[in-house]
Formats: sequence, C-alpha cells, structure tokens
Amino acid sequence: MPSIRSIETFAVPPRWVFVRVEADDGTVGWGEASLEGHAEAVIGAFEAFRDRFIGHDADRIEDIWQTGFRLGFYRGGPVLMSALSGLDQALWDLLGKRLGLPVWQLLGGCVRQKVPVYAWIGGDRPHDVATAARQRQDQGFGAVKMNATADMGWLDSPRSLDASIERLVAVRELGMDVGLDFHGRVHRSMARQLIRAVEPHRPLFVEEPVLSEHLEALAEVTRGSAVPIALGERLYSRWDFKPFLAGGLVDIIQPDLSHAGGISECRRIAAAAECHDVALAPHCPLGPLAFAACVQIAVTSINFAIQEMPIGIHYNFAEADLPTYVRNAEVFRVEQGMIAALDGPGLGVEIDEDRVREAASAGQMRWRNPAWRGPDGAVREW
Repeated sequence: MPSIRSIETFAVPPRWVFVRVEADDGTVGWGEASLEGHAEAVIGAFEAFRDRFIGHDADRIEDIWQTGFRLGFYRGGPVLMSALSGLDQALWDLLGKRLGLPVWQLLGGCVRQKVPVYAWIGGDRPHDVATAARQRQDQGFGAVKMNATADMGWLDSPRSLDASIERLVAVRELGMDVGLDFHGRVHRSMARQLIRAVEPHRPLFVEEPVLSEHLEALAEVTRGSAVPIALGERLYSRWDFKPFLAGGLVDIIQPDLSHAGGISECRRIAAAAECHDVALAPHCPLGPLAFAACVQIAVTSINFAIQEMPIGIHYNFAEADLPTYVRNAEVFRVEQGMIAALDGPGLGVEIDEDRVREAASAGQMRWRNPAWRGPDGAVREW
C-alpha cells in the first residue's frame, strides 16, 4: 500500500488554503482547509500532521482521521478541524485518483445524478437585490441567498423589518427561491419578529436566526414557525451538531466540509441528521476543492437538499475566481438550477499545480474579514 511522502499547504488568493498530499507511488491528492481570515493558524496545525502522518499508509483514511482528531488531546474548534478537513479531502482525492474512481463511488455510489445549487447575492435595496438575482437567473440558478438583517440593530425599531420584507419580495417576484441569512446578528426578540414577518412570503430557509451557542433562544425563536430553520457553519463535528439534532431545533444543517472534518466527518453528520428527519445543505463560500468535496456528499446523501455554490459578488471575487486554479472548470456549469455529479477520479477537479505554486509563492494572501459595523459604529456579526 502507498504511504504518505509529503503534505504541503498553499495559501492562495482570494482567501483559500489548498492541501497537497503525495504518496510514495507518485499519486497526488488535493484538499481545501480554508478558514476565512485564519489561514496562518490552519497552516501551522499541519506541522503536527506532518510529524504524525509522513510514512503512514495513505489508504487508511479513517485511521488518519481518528488519529488526527484524538491524539492531539485538544480537539475540535475551527482551526484544528479545518486542518483535518483539508487533509481528509486530499486523502479521499488521492485514493480516488489511484483507483480511477470518483469519491462518490468509493462512498457507495450516488443516489442522485444532479445537485441543486444556490448562490449568494448582495444589495441593500429591493432594486439592487432584484438586479443581482436576475444575474444569477441568467447564470442558470433558480435559488439565491441574501442578507435578511443588513442594517438591523441587535434590538431595533419594528420599522426595520420592512426593508427585509421588501428585499425578499423583490426576488420572490422573479420566481426564485430565497434563503435569508440572519448571521446571528439580532436579539431573539427581533429574530422572532422577523421570522413571523417573512413567513407569508415563503423563504426557502432562514439561516442562523440567532447564534448557535444560544440553544435556548433558538428553541424560543423558532417555536411554532413553518419557516425551515438552517444553521451549522460554525459547528465543527458530529458532537457539536448533536444537541441541535436531539433537541429538534433545526430543519436543515449546514456543515462546512472545510471546517467540519472533511468528507469523512460530514458523511457521518449527514447520516445523523437523516436519523432526525433533518435535511442537509452544506455551507461553502470557499474554493473549488471545498465545493467539489461538497458535491461528493451531496450525491451520496439521501437527505441532501441544496448546495451553496461559491461564486460570490458578495465577497468581491471576480466570477472567474472559482476556476482560477482548475483546468476543467466546465464541470461547474449550472443548468436549470443544478450541476451534474463530478465524474472524474477523486474529487473530479484537475488542479493546475503550477498556478497554485506561483500564487502561493507571491505571498499576497493575507485576507481578513472586513469589519461589519452598524449605523451606530458598533461591530456586528460578519
């Protein structure tokens, strides 16, 4: 069996961390350990992984995952789990390429051939979001996600609800489905009012109505609402998701495959959600490898609902950023609101290694979350 010869990391623009694992038979696998604004910390975590896993059997993915998770003693959290996620993705990619099979085939085969997708839109006024939504329609999307609480204070005037409703209606009138992201920015009373106000307009889901650390507030806010409640981008393992599933607090979970343990762990999280009649919609405002990993889970999970696709004017990325480092960018084509299962070996994307190395060597990737402040100057959840 091939053993791991090298583990490399590359910080590349706009804000991504790519992971390259090479086996001693020359097979290479790629993954993504992007953690927005904290690339340096994640890259540092790979020092311990190199000490542990250089020379390890590259095919023993589960043993590597369990060793990486448990034997550092301190476990979980965004940094360590993002590093483990990128390594895990790369090992699955390597195995698939060595065997000439897509990862989804290694996971038992697909239950669907196409993956429904949505994309982010920005804009503070109804006209702005409608214009952005039309652009997404032209790109083949049937669903979008946008801010629900753009300028809303933690506790604000009931009049502030009107702007959120107007933006939602402007996009729904185009015949598109709309997810509303609250970002956990508002107090439970505002979240409760806003969910009640948008319910007649039938949003696709409401995301992070309150921060995930406030389980009791989440139960209060969502009680009696027919709007599907989604969260999970700030949860990093099946244990983090456990109380939300056991308490019946969510309708849709959104683990991020570059933060929540990669393909191995998110496969388990998806199965746990299925046991609780909860849908899966992985979070992914990241790069092409993270997105390709999400697709592997999407096509093999029966409770999958819809996938976030990381082409984002919200993040001021050029529309070409997603395929910048990928030779076969045509695999990301959106048609009638869906993309096809990725049929290539491994993750199904062909990385242009020369461009990755060139971009990383330039040393210009020091992305930080821009400050998000309200009209009063106070910092807001990003």
